[in-house]
Amino acid sequence: MILGLAVLLGGGVWYLSSARTPTTSGELDPAAGAHFVYGDPNAPVTVVEFSNYLCPHCKDHSEKSLPRIFADYVDTGKVRYVFRDFPFPGQDSVVLASEAAACAADQGRYLDYHQLLFRATSQWGRSGIDELPGFFSDYARQLGLDTARFDSCLSSHEKRQLVLDDQALARELGIGGTPSFYVNDKFIEGFRPYSEWRKVLDEALNSAR
Repeated sequence: MILGLAVLLGGGVWYLSSARTPTTSGELDPAAGAHFVYGDPNAPVTVVEFSNYLCPHCKDHSEKSLPRIFADYVDTGKVRYVFRDFPFPGQDSVVLASEAAACAADQGRYLDYHQLLFRATSQWGRSGIDELPGFFSDYARQLGLDTARFDSCLSSHEKRQLVLDDQALARELGIGGTPSFYVNDKFIEGFRPYSEWRKVLDEALNSAR
């Protein structure tokens, strides 16, 4: 068993471990207990994304595919979209970034902060853990958040358990890397261009009818 090594493979970043084949049956609901959910709760299709803020292909998904998925499927009531965090072991900076996004969610800006973190990885991703609160507070300021409230949330680590719960769920599901997705009960791994997402989502919508 190899632990502690993240590698680029295909359209994703994969953590080499003893993870089993991801669960695609009804054994576990990957959306259960999620805190960051967008779209109609009664939408016929649910997408669950497991992401990592220092994964380059997660960044690609956030910047290239996600906005169009939201415009064409989430905002039109066809898809419910669920965000979950999957920091790899030893990635304290990713854990803290995920906490920061959760703190932004308290002020209704999770998605904006989520996307900003990906755009700014060249800044905070190269910094030491002690420098990160300053970066994350500045991003909150850029989004017009109450920075005192945000800073208090981040420094207290009140959101850390949410992040660790997502990480534990990803492991329990057998997910070995990011980005990983569930589209209803179908498992998808790696970055896909929007043209492929349209096919996947249209197929899921047709199957749900």
